[in-house]
Amino acid sequence: MSLVVRAFPVLPGKEDDLRTFAVELAGRRRPEAAEFYRQFGIQHESWHLQQTPHGAWVIAVTDLIEDPQKAAQAYAHSERPFDRWFKDQVRHLSGIDPDIEPLGPPTEAILDWSA
Repeated sequence: MSLVVRAFPVLPGKEDDLRTFAVELAGRRRPEAAEFYRQFGIQHESWHLQQTPHGAWVIAVTDLIEDPQKAAQAYAHSERPFDRWFKDQVRHLSGIDPDIEPLGPPTEAILDWSA
């Protein structure tokens, strides 16, 4: 299993929209979200909102069964209606285009500690 961690800026004034997006995924659009995550081999995903001196950021942590690059490319190219809606929400909230950067801004793991 692969762990993918990424951070997305939250555009000014979009925090409430981000919270609404999360509520929709966990609520009325939960069946579609479940299928969305399943099709890309995602076992678990969590989002964490962090306030910084440079604005709000959402940190996404994803457990993937498959290769993250393979799943990212499938996600980037998907035009299924729910997938398109999801990617449009990401672009609207963060300014990051999932069609171009499906894993979000590049990250570098600098510590991976285990007991």
